[in-house]
This record gives sequence, C-alpha cells and structure tokens, in this order.
Amino acid sequence: MSIAALHQDLAPVFGDRLRAAEPLARHTSYRIGGPADLLVRPDSAAELAIVLRAARARGVRVSLLGGGSNMLVGDGGIRGVVVKLGRGFRRVEWRDAGVRAGAAVQLGRLARDSVARALSGLEHAEGIPGTVGGALFMNAGAYGGEVAGVADGVEGLDEAGEPVTLGADVLAFTYRRAHLPAGFVVTAVSFRLRPDDPAIVRERLDGARAKRLASQPQGQPNAGSIFKNPRGDHAGRLIEAAGLKGWRVGGARFSERHANFIVNDGRARAADVQALMAIAQRAVWERSGVWLEPEVRLVGSW
Repeated sequence: MSIAALHQDLAPVFGDRLRAAEPLARHTSYRIGGPADLLVRPDSAAELAIVLRAARARGVRVSLLGGGSNMLVGDGGIRGVVVKLGRGFRRVEWRDAGVRAGAAVQLGRLARDSVARALSGLEHAEGIPGTVGGALFMNAGAYGGEVAGVADGVEGLDEAGEPVTLGADVLAFTYRRAHLPAGFVVTAVSFRLRPDDPAIVRERLDGARAKRLASQPQGQPNAGSIFKNPRGDHAGRLIEAAGLKGWRVGGARFSERHANFIVNDGRARAADVQALMAIAQRAVWERSGVWLEPEVRLVGSW
C-alpha cells in the first residue's frame, strides 16, 4: 500500500480537498477519531471515480465517511484513503411523486423539505443525523418508518469506478442494513413519496421531532443509538434495567435521558466508548440473557 504515491496521484486533481493525516474527530458526530492517512472530498461522480481507480491501482483501501454519524472511529484513525463526498453530492431533484437526492444531502433536511411540499414518506426521518447515503447503507429508521419503505432506486459506483444503478426490485434490506454490492459507493438515492394532506404530514413530522427532543440527549456529541433493539424489546430498557444509566468510563457515559446513547463530555476517546459498550453487553447478558448487537459501526485502527 503506497499512501505517498496515491497522494501524488490525487494532489493535482483535488488540491486542498486532499489532506494527509486529517483528524477524523473533526468529521464525526461523536467528535472522536484519530487521523486518516488521506482524506479526500470529491465533488462529482467523475472525481469519485478518479479516487476509486487510483486507490485500486495503488492497492490502497478506501473507506466512506458519509456524514460521520452512527460510527465510532478508533483512536488510531483509519488507514488508507477516506472519502467524504463534497458539495456536488448535495443536489436534490423533486419529481411528481418523489425525489432524487445526492448521497451527501442531510436526511433531516430532506424530510423537512418533503413535508413543505406535502409529500409523505420521510416524516419519521426528522432529526435523524447523517446523510442520505449513510441512511441508505444503515437502513435508518425511527418511529415505525425506515429507508427500506421509501427507497426506489440507488445510483453509485463500483470498486472499479464504473457507474451502477440498482432498481427497487434488487434492493435488499434487513434491520439497520442495506445489502449492497461489495465496494459499492452510493452517489444518489431516489425515494418514492406520496401526496398527502399538508396539515397531517406536518403533524407527523412535528410529532417525530417532539418524541426525539423528549427522549434523546441534546447538545452532547453522540452517534445515535449504540445498540440495535433486540426483537420484541428495546436496548435502552435493557441497559437501564442493568443499572447503567449515567455509568461512565473516562470522558464517555451512558446518557441519563436515554440509556441506549453514549455521549461524549468533550474529552472521550474511542476506547472509552468501546469499554462502555462491552460493559453493557456483559451486564445485559448476565441480567436478561440478551446479547446486544452494536448499531454504531466501529471502524479504523484500535
């Protein structure tokens, strides 16, 4: 793997949009994470293809950052090149009964804009952090809705930098996961929405916002839900029943407001969060016989 050679390959194209040893704590909702060997911000599918092809030729691993939510980057950072899609991937095209959104569009913003057009289908996404691309990959959802219910097609590039379109008939989803081809990078997602009464759509969005504000920590860096909900139960309830609300390791602690959130008080390391996750898994297993599966993605070097 030749990071230096890849840097030389990409520098003439990307200029200051290519950075070496970039701290990823600057780019994650957790405000946690060591440096990327390289961080690059392509602004178009053509530029993204250049990165993918050059990395493949140099044998350098490619990682996607998205909006930096729902992920915990190790204190050692990420080896290889990290791709963060730029402004060219924030375009939105409204259609008669749907929308095509670039992978870097903020999902919450798209939900609010949909409601402003009296289109139903994304109200549940109000307040969900992260981008359209990340939401597709994680099949993000809340309050009875999820991406799988409205995704109508996906555009992207394969690991060789070639364009690929996946229709709704081939998209496969499970709980908090979209099953995409290996090496596939999402560039845009189409959503099928439906016209609805403007007042009713607004009421549903406002209801989702109110629930989120009442039940989830605000103003403290976090990555959303730490664990997936077991079938027929809630991870937060199990963690609270194990007596872990407010439990702390270093600068990280289980939120007093919602036990399935681990918040960063401003000085947490990835190792602190990982240690709390392990404590919760053991405690819940011993008390309830349930092994909690992480919803947050642990990436990088530990």
